[in-house]
Amino acid sequence: MAFLCKVLFVVAVLYSVGVVGHEDDRSAMFALKRELVLSSWAASSAANDSNYCSWAGVLCTPNTSLVESLDLSHHQLGGNVTSISMLKGLKMLDLSYNNLQGPIPPSFGNLTQLQVLDLSFNKFSSSIPPAFAALTKLTSLNLSSNSLSDRIPDELHTLKELEYLQLSGNNLVGSIPSWVAKLTNLKVFTAYENGLSGRIPENLGSFSQLEVLNLHSNQLEGSIPDSIFHFGKLEILVLTLNKLNGNVPAAVGNCIGLSSLRLGNNRLIGNVPSSIGNISSLTYFEADYNHLSGEIVKDFARCANLTLLNLAFNGFTGVIPAELGELMNLQELILCGNSLYGDIPTSLLKSKNLSKLDLSNNRLNGTIPKEVCGAPRLQFLILGQNSLRGEIPHEIGNCVKLLELQMGSNYLTGTIPSEISQIKNLQVALNLSFNHLRGPFPVELGKLDKLVSLDVSNNQLSGNIPSGLRGMMSLIEVNFSHNLFTGQVPIFSPFQKSPTSSFVGNKELCGEPLRVACANSLASNRGAYHHKVSYRIILAVIGSGLTVFIVVTVVVVLFMMRERQEKAAEAKDVIEEEKNALQPVIIASNVFVENLRQEIDFEVAVKATMKDANKLTTGTFSTIYKAVMPSGLASHDCLLSPIGFVIYEDVALLLHHYFPNGTLAQLIHDSVISKAEYEPDWPRRYSIAVGVAEGLSFLHHVAIVHLDISTVNIFLDSAFKPLIGEIEISKLLDPSKGTASISAVAGSFGYIPPEYAYTMQVTAPGNVYSYGVVLLEILTSRLPVEEAFGEGIDLVKWVHCAPTREKDRSKYLMRG
Repeated sequence: MAFLCKVLFVVAVLYSVGVVGHEDDRSAMFALKRELVLSSWAASSAANDSNYCSWAGVLCTPNTSLVESLDLSHHQLGGNVTSISMLKGLKMLDLSYNNLQGPIPPSFGNLTQLQVLDLSFNKFSSSIPPAFAALTKLTSLNLSSNSLSDRIPDELHTLKELEYLQLSGNNLVGSIPSWVAKLTNLKVFTAYENGLSGRIPENLGSFSQLEVLNLHSNQLEGSIPDSIFHFGKLEILVLTLNKLNGNVPAAVGNCIGLSSLRLGNNRLIGNVPSSIGNISSLTYFEADYNHLSGEIVKDFARCANLTLLNLAFNGFTGVIPAELGELMNLQELILCGNSLYGDIPTSLLKSKNLSKLDLSNNRLNGTIPKEVCGAPRLQFLILGQNSLRGEIPHEIGNCVKLLELQMGSNYLTGTIPSEISQIKNLQVALNLSFNHLRGPFPVELGKLDKLVSLDVSNNQLSGNIPSGLRGMMSLIEVNFSHNLFTGQVPIFSPFQKSPTSSFVGNKELCGEPLRVACANSLASNRGAYHHKVSYRIILAVIGSGLTVFIVVTVVVVLFMMRERQEKAAEAKDVIEEEKNALQPVIIASNVFVENLRQEIDFEVAVKATMKDANKLTTGTFSTIYKAVMPSGLASHDCLLSPIGFVIYEDVALLLHHYFPNGTLAQLIHDSVISKAEYEPDWPRRYSIAVGVAEGLSFLHHVAIVHLDISTVNIFLDSAFKPLIGEIEISKLLDPSKGTASISAVAGSFGYIPPEYAYTMQVTAPGNVYSYGVVLLEILTSRLPVEEAFGEGIDLVKWVHCAPTREKDRSKYLMRG
């Protein structure tokens, strides 16, 4: 009986503890809900008011009412959350991406069972609470992107179980505590964008399986410790924008799984060690703006996965290793600001993925190879400030995807190739200044209607500045100075608005903006008139004979053209049949949606891209085709929420449901659709505008900057709900995630913010500008750029000028 009493006593005690824990959690949860009454989280929990374990983001332990996990992230919370500290059994607390302010509640130190604490992306201020020292079970602590200040508390040396320590994006100062190096379980340590100083702890990584170390944008000094490469587990190392000195450790070659190595903007010296070639997984290597020297090691060629190599503004000498051309995945090669000499290796120009080649500000003294356009995806070719000689090859016109062409400050001779006019995408800049170019300026270049900056100054160009350049409606910056141009500056808005310095140094050039009046040509016209009269009789006789000859010639040519067209049509049919017969080999494919697996035919999708008739629209980064499956299901490779993918040769297709209402651009501007059954009314236009704004707001909320906001990239479902396209590419090229340089992209003509021409940065405010253009399209049904607007005027400027136009119209009506 005594034994039974003891058992009953234990049970009673346990039950009592359970009740206490239950009541504490209930009090804490309802207190929290009252505090956050105006939040979306509190509103979503109203339907289950009594059972807090069923509230959004709340997880209780099985068969109890004890809160084990609390995830209130992304709810725009603001207010007092100290009541959470009463949840003594809490193991996971996530309050990230909210608007919480003030000091972090020190009472959170009472949550001694916590394993995961995430307070990132809030507005917490003051210092990190030393009371966190009691959280000895923590494996993950994320305090990044707040306004925390002061030093990292030494009291936190008790957090021995930490695997993830993230403190980035604050105002922390002082040195990195030595106890961080003694965290034996540490895998990730990020403290970038703070004010940390001193040295990186010498033993950091010696006792742990360190995988990620990101300390960029601090004031750290000293050398890079060999210890961080000790176990060879490191995958990401980012130390840019500090004051580090010494060499790049040869031990870096131990980390064969290292994918991103960024050391730019420091004071490193010496050469890059040859052991760099051991890192077969290396994708990004940046060491720009240092004091590195010697020759560029050929061992980079062994890094087969390398997509970005940036050694800009160092002291490298010697020739550019031809072996770098073996890097078939290389997208950006940036070697500017060194002392490299010799030729441009033709091997570099054969890479099928190369999009940016910057060799400017070196001592290259060869010629520009005829194979300059061998890289089919080249967008940025920057060769300025070298000693390149010879002529610009006519093959330059084959660089059809170029956005920027810089060849200024060299010793180039000959004429400007008219083939440059074939580069229809040329947009950012064309710079041929400070060379020895001669002859006339090609009128064909007037076809470059997307070009923002044109500079041909300080050459020996002659003749008139062609009036045909009026087609260059997007020009913002021009420079024709210090040449041998004659005649009048064409009356063209971008020219007239340019400073005088854009045309000075041409002795026989006149007109605005030079403020030099052109000489009266009346006298010379009279003299020419007498010569014209004397030739009229001769011309009449010759003309009558020519008329007969021309008529006969035209008849013969027409018959020849008809015969040639028939043969061409036959040949086209043969080519089309052969093209369809040569089905590309599919490398990989998949369907993400289970119930659609039997509906998708990958070969049909691939064949659809072989015919221009299936092309729906073309965006900046993708072309959209319609592919009708044998089952009747229609899909195409736009960049919305994909249902599958196909990879063949060097092409990747994303499969999506087909949207019969097309794009917003088609809805607004297509004469067939917008004037017939699909003409949008104002409520529909408003709904579309709001939907696009909400989608863009969400992208910015999750830190994704879209690369091409335009009506062509906004798709409409069966209910005319808008869906923004090319999301996957925007995520793929997001530089904040270390995947690419944002300067390697550009949006659609007419939507690009003015500052892009100078900053070359795609930003969230720039997205808002592009969305503003979309709004103006919705409101006015006008294109972003129309000839009717006038020279140099786009939709934005046209709308800004509306009051002036209305004022002028009123004056005219009053006079009438």
